[in-house]
Amino acid sequence: MVTIVGTREQFVQPQTFLRATMQLKSPTRPKLSFCFTPQGDCDQYCALIPGLPEDLAKICLALVPRTHFPVMGGVSKRWMSFLESKELIAVRKEVQKLDECVYVLTADAQAKGSHWEVLGCQGQKNTPLPLMPGPTKAGFGVVVLDGKLIVIAGYAADHGKECVSDEVYQYDCFLNRWTALSKMNVARCDFACAEVNGVIYVAGGFGPSGDSLSSVEVYDPEQNKWTLIGGLRRPRWGCFGCSFVGKMYVMGGRSSFTIGNSRYIDVYDTNSHAWGEFRNGCVMVTAHAVLGEKLFCIEWKNQRSLAIFDPADNSWKKVPVPLTGSSSTRFSLGTHDGKLLLLSLEEEPGYQTLMYDPAAPTGSEWCTSKLRPSGRCLCSVTIKA
Repeated sequence: MVTIVGTREQFVQPQTFLRATMQLKSPTRPKLSFCFTPQGDCDQYCALIPGLPEDLAKICLALVPRTHFPVMGGVSKRWMSFLESKELIAVRKEVQKLDECVYVLTADAQAKGSHWEVLGCQGQKNTPLPLMPGPTKAGFGVVVLDGKLIVIAGYAADHGKECVSDEVYQYDCFLNRWTALSKMNVARCDFACAEVNGVIYVAGGFGPSGDSLSSVEVYDPEQNKWTLIGGLRRPRWGCFGCSFVGKMYVMGGRSSFTIGNSRYIDVYDTNSHAWGEFRNGCVMVTAHAVLGEKLFCIEWKNQRSLAIFDPADNSWKKVPVPLTGSSSTRFSLGTHDGKLLLLSLEEEPGYQTLMYDPAAPTGSEWCTSKLRPSGRCLCSVTIKA
């Protein structure tokens, strides 16, 4: 539920909207009357802003600072519908108002749980998100879809008994709230997931009975529905997923048909709806992130080296990580402003977040960033919206 702060007269000012569109050449109109129908009386056909064309009204709303969006959602059903839609991001991109924010799951003090927070940019403080519904989980998947943070399944310890979940939650960074999405067909944890062409694919993992899974399902946000599709060639768990050029890649983890961690990479082509594979993967990957058209990984056996995968030719290369803080520091990977962030998994008072710029001249790729979680970073995602 969104709480409205202040009156509509305090919030909705004609100047707020018209000032943002002074450079747009619109036809001369009579003086507008900015009177809004109460939310309960406004239906889906009500104008966004009375007297303005829909396209111009959408630009006006998109230009408002995003910190006001939670309050704006209470103005009318039409406003709420637009603020919830992926069209808002398209309009913000068109008017060059997209913001890039890093969201991290941070461990609480004394390991009493965890919470999501957004890292403060430009000298601002980190801001905690509202608590996600449900019990604390591990082995879940995280995907960004249409500018929203999606947390998928995992396992939770409820009254001392571990149970695998089929629940899916979505965080809307515009409205600053969590909502529940449709549950998965198969409860699972320690699986691979990725966004491909506007839908979410989930593959493998452990099932409710502790059995390894080969099943794959896809989530369609337009229908809010999960659908089972053709499965992996072998059961696989402890793996991770990423996507490039309309294909989902499943890497790492273990398989029932291999000894130790698997080097096989399963590839799902969304055009042919078929799985393929090749044997050229990393093993025991502890952190990964996609930056541009390449995958960056850190392996358990070597925390001081980046393994970089290029899907154009399925090749790997290694880049050494400079020594900073303790030599035993482990990392979680994130991205910001076209650069790779190495966020510490340890609580080191003097540690500064390392940042790798793949586009920088040779010898100048590494520097430090002021972006830093308030505690141990368990995982991170970047949302541009």
